[in-house]
Amino acid sequence: MATAMSVSAVSPAAAAVARARTLVCVPATARAPREMAAELAAAAALGADVAELRLDRLAGFAPRRDLPIILAEPRPLPALVTYRPKWEGGEYEGDDEPRLEALMLAMELGAEYVDIELKAADKFMRLLSGKKPENCKLIVSSHNYENTPSAEELADLVAQIQATGADIVKIATTATEIVDVARMFQILAHCQEKQVPIIGLVMNERGFISRVLCPKYGAYLTFGSLKKGRESAPAQPTAADLINLFNIRQIGPDTKVFGIIGKPVGHSKSPILHNEAFRSVGFNAVYVPFLVDDLAKFLNTYSSPDFAGFSCTIPHKEAAVRCCDEVDPIARDIGAVNTMVRRPDGKLVGYNTDYVGAISAIEDGIRASQQTDPTTSPLAGRLFVVIGAGGAGKALAYGAKEKGARVVIANRTFARAQELGILIGGSALTLADLENYHPEEGMILANTTAIGMHPNVNETPLSKQALKSYAVVFDAVYTPKETRLLREAAECGATVVSGLEMFIRQAMGQFEHFTGMPAPDRLMRDIVLTKT
Repeated sequence: MATAMSVSAVSPAAAAVARARTLVCVPATARAPREMAAELAAAAALGADVAELRLDRLAGFAPRRDLPIILAEPRPLPALVTYRPKWEGGEYEGDDEPRLEALMLAMELGAEYVDIELKAADKFMRLLSGKKPENCKLIVSSHNYENTPSAEELADLVAQIQATGADIVKIATTATEIVDVARMFQILAHCQEKQVPIIGLVMNERGFISRVLCPKYGAYLTFGSLKKGRESAPAQPTAADLINLFNIRQIGPDTKVFGIIGKPVGHSKSPILHNEAFRSVGFNAVYVPFLVDDLAKFLNTYSSPDFAGFSCTIPHKEAAVRCCDEVDPIARDIGAVNTMVRRPDGKLVGYNTDYVGAISAIEDGIRASQQTDPTTSPLAGRLFVVIGAGGAGKALAYGAKEKGARVVIANRTFARAQELGILIGGSALTLADLENYHPEEGMILANTTAIGMHPNVNETPLSKQALKSYAVVFDAVYTPKETRLLREAAECGATVVSGLEMFIRQAMGQFEHFTGMPAPDRLMRDIVLTKT
């Protein structure tokens, strides 16, 4: 059994002994039996393979009355019956005997799977006394809502579950940090090698990748909710996202993994964009959100060449410079990396596609609204105010300076603004000072902070009164598409440039670094404008 923390120790090639593809299971959580039966049909319509019937969610459940309704033949999908007690994270609060009898009745009525908790498995097996129907698989499950144990403890847990006579092992743990998921991947790969059917998932947002990437390591199934708001566990994706966004049916041992590293990261539209772009060119890869607290620890843990590249967003762009083995000279000058590519030898190379994406978007926005000299940049000689001194701020400041602009950095912390100002040969202000800063007309403003980003859509880094001094306003925030800053700048008569345009352009640069292919320009633009 591999015990190293790093996913480089995991060999998805164990899937040479691959069984059928990982199934997508949709939990049915309705409160009434006929509604739960209808949820089976809805799950089938989504393209799911199995439906989990959560009997503990039913109000006033009477097994002999209600199970024949829920399990009526013909069923649109195979049924996985779960009757989860409160002590294992479910809603059932009664004695064990009626609960176990209900599960036995579900078997008799033709349920294809029944899930019983490890703590109750011996009692259930005694009740069954060897009479389990041949067409029913028994899942024995263990849920840990506190943490994810060590690889050795997880391996011991697999052995304990197997010893009960389980057909399928199920282990669900909780991530305190994203590196915890690596241990679950190790267990999945180990079980795949030993041909032990296993469901292995890590709950909450830091564990999200376990739900999408488990087919790479041979998991028996993964869960996806019927729709948002109907999850049966923390951070469970929808079945539609698993199937259509992450293309889970195509994920296998050879699939390369890319993703966006950030904190927060759930709002990012990058998975929508990159997954569809990968699919359009036939590139065998998946792109996922990585909620990362400690960048160096994350990169050391997911060090396999299979984890082939990363986009990097707030707050990790500057730390990424230190974590790369090599850094492109421009990214080094900027002091921020937003793109990391892992070469086949395992070395990480850092790039910055933000500055080209943002600066070209601002230049084109100005050219579209004003007459400019085609031989020089429309930024040359202009006063260019950058709000924020983080990774994106550095990229914008560097890019504007390169184009001949006079750059001013405004930041809440003056010391950081001053540091960046010195670095690029510009001046510095506090954000408070910026309110009354208008040395000339026709200035350009670029917000690179998260102020105004969803859900804080009513926030803005600068008052409407102060915006009257600016001829051009750019906002790197793109959720929502029109921020309060851009709306108020437009009302003041400024040319506005959306962060979506920067997002599209920097993503095209990332795609080319990730794949070595030209970016599908029109497709990526259409995706961003219609699906985000």
